This record gives sequence, structure tokens and C-alpha cells, in this order.
Amino acid sequence: MLVSLLKRIGLTMSLNDPQWGRGSQNNNQNNNNNNKKPPEGPPDLDQLWKDFSQKLSRLLGQKGNGGGDNGGFSPDSSGAKIGASLIVGIFALIWLASGFFIVQEGQTAVITTFGKLSHQTSAGFNWRWPYPIQGHEIVNVSQVRTIEVGYRSNVKNKQARESLMLTDDENIVDIQFAVQYKLNNAADWLYNNRDQEDMIRQVAETAVREIVGKNKMDFVLYEGREKVALDVSASMQKILDIYTAGVQITNVTMQGVQPPEQVQTAFDDAVKAGQDKERQKNEGQAYANDVIPKARGEASRLLLDAEAYQSRIVANAEGNASRFKQVLTEYQKAPAVTRDRMYLETMQQIFASTSKVMVDTKAGNNMLYLPIDKMMAPSDSSAGKAASAATVQPTAPSAEQIPTVEMRYSKDGRSRDSRDSREREVR
Repeated sequence: MLVSLLKRIGLTMSLNDPQWGRGSQNNNQNNNNNNKKPPEGPPDLDQLWKDFSQKLSRLLGQKGNGGGDNGGFSPDSSGAKIGASLIVGIFALIWLASGFFIVQEGQTAVITTFGKLSHQTSAGFNWRWPYPIQGHEIVNVSQVRTIEVGYRSNVKNKQARESLMLTDDENIVDIQFAVQYKLNNAADWLYNNRDQEDMIRQVAETAVREIVGKNKMDFVLYEGREKVALDVSASMQKILDIYTAGVQITNVTMQGVQPPEQVQTAFDDAVKAGQDKERQKNEGQAYANDVIPKARGEASRLLLDAEAYQSRIVANAEGNASRFKQVLTEYQKAPAVTRDRMYLETMQQIFASTSKVMVDTKAGNNMLYLPIDKMMAPSDSSAGKAASAATVQPTAPSAEQIPTVEMRYSKDGRSRDSRDSREREVR
């Protein structure tokens, strides 16, 4: 490699100086034949090396053994060694400097020594042994990568071989989904698997077929889509950890879950029937929610009314019983007085709600009519007297035959004292 580089340098110098490396004879011939063109052909490599050594010796301050300035000049052995050492040192520095490289933020460099994994470096300015001792490969570990399963670029561009799957109830579903992932170990990503993206696609297909095969078709199509995505993500992560792929699953997105196109119409009808069923069920539930509370409220009201009626009747009965006991006690003390008082109270109650009274005399068939409503009305001078007069049959009873009733009136003219009808029952 060094010899070839030196030859290139000599060739460059010869191209810059057409007379360099041709000797004294060529110079004389060129002076005599100025009008002739130089011969065409490849340069003499030995002469180039000799000329380069001469110029290198001049730079180092050494003189040749020949008599002329250009002819017969050759460097000594020490000068050649120094020049070669200088060139080797320069090339060594260039070779060592080729080992420097820069790793951007979010990336990781994987270093290999003679093709074998050595170590990983973080972001920043790094150095390794140059080629062919060590090599490096930079991997972006912060990028979110995406793998599409069941479709490519668009859900309409389906891949039936990947998307058609069999459910637990022996139905076929068409599923398209996307897997998003990041790298958590660059070395595992590069060297533990051959085709990384194809490996992840196969793992995703395996995981989703396992999850779908354990569930019913309705669950996968409708209410279980989110759960299926979560289960697929967990199953993929478990498999990739076993493979030591250096991959972290971030998200699984279901792009499309539907029955096959051949039976899509039948499934649409079934879905519509199910929706009608749910709608009618909801309407019935709404009607029940409206009627049942009203019925319960009505039942509660009737129950409270019955309890109130029971309480009222029991309280009245208890009050009547208590009053009867009190009256019995007083009757036992003074039977006559108590009897008269009870009779008067009863008659007072009767006359208070009666506007006419017919009094039957004990002797004879004559009957006395008393217009109480007229008697209680405010009387005028003559009209009041005429209205309060008693209507008598042709044969008027004597004063002895008319029973005498003591009447007491309040300020509004109503009677307060009356005979009690219970007196007759007691008698």
C-alpha cells in the first residue's frame, strides 16, 4: 500500500513537471528538438521513485555523489530511512485519525473487533481502532418503527395471507393492524436475528392468531377489539424477549377488523338485527323504568293511607272506649243525672242539623209541626210571627197533651239543648 501511494505521488509530481525523471539526454534532446512532441506512454516507475528520492534528499539538506545538478544524483541510506520513517509516521497518524467518529443523540454505536462484538458506545465523540482492526455501526434507538400486518401502506391494500384468521367458534375474520416498537438493545437487534423486520412481522402474526383463536367472533369484531390489541402486545413482547431481539413494543393499533368480503352483507344484516334487538330492549327498559316507579309510588301511597286509616279508627275506638268508661263511671255515681245529660246532648246534636220537627202527641192522632228554620231566622214584625206560628190540625190538642221541651239557642239562633235519641235505646 505504501509503495502504491509513493508511486501515485511520483506520478503527480511527474505530471506537474514534464521534464522530471527523464535524465540529461532527454533534456538535450528536448533542447535540440523543441518543436517535437514528447513521446506518449506510461511513465517509468523506477525513474519516478529515483526522482522522488532525490527531491526528498534535497529537502533534508543532503548532496549527491554525481557531478551535475540533475544527473547522477542518489541519496545515501540514512536519508532514505528518515524519509521513509517520516512517510510511515504520517500515514500512521492518518490511519489512527480515521478511527474517530461521532454518534448523534438518540443513537448507539456498536463496536466490533475483527468482526466480533466488542462493546457499545453512547452519544458523543468516540474513537475506535481503525480498519481492519475494529469497525462500528450506528443504530437509532430512539426512533419509533412501524410494522404493518395484513396490509401495506393502506388498509385497502390487503394481504389476505396475513389478515385472514380463524376464531374459537370456527369463523373467519379479516384483521389488519400495525405494530409500533423501539429498540432497547442495539447489539441484540443487529446480531441476534437475521431479518429483523420480517421476524417482528412473523411474531406479530403468530401472536394475533393465538389470541383470536381463543375468542369468539363477536368478541373480536365488536366489544373485544381493545382487549385483543393489548393481549397481542403482551404476547409479542414475551416472544421477543425469548428471542433477545432488543425490541420494546410500544403500541398495537387495530386498523380494521371485519368478516371476509364474501359474507360481509350477511354480517351487516346480522348486525342490524342485533341493533334492532338492543333498541327494542332499551325501549322496554325505558317503559319499565317509567311504569314501575309510579306503581311503587301508588302502592306506597295506598299502604300509607291504609296505615293512616287504621291508626285513625284505632284511635277513635280507643277514644270512644275511654269516653264510655268515663261515662260509665259517672253513670254509676249518679244514674239519673247522667241519663238526662246524655239525652240532652243527643237531642242537641240532632236538632243542630234539623230544620223541621214533627212532634207526636201521646193522646190523640194530632201531630205538631215546628218550623225550626223559620224560628231561627231573623224575624220581622209580623212576618216573623206568622212564620213561627204552629200549623195545627182541625182538632187542636190541649195544653196538657203537648209535651214541653226546653230549648236553648245560641246567639246565631241555633238550639244547643236537645233530647238524646240514645235515651230511647237505653229505655
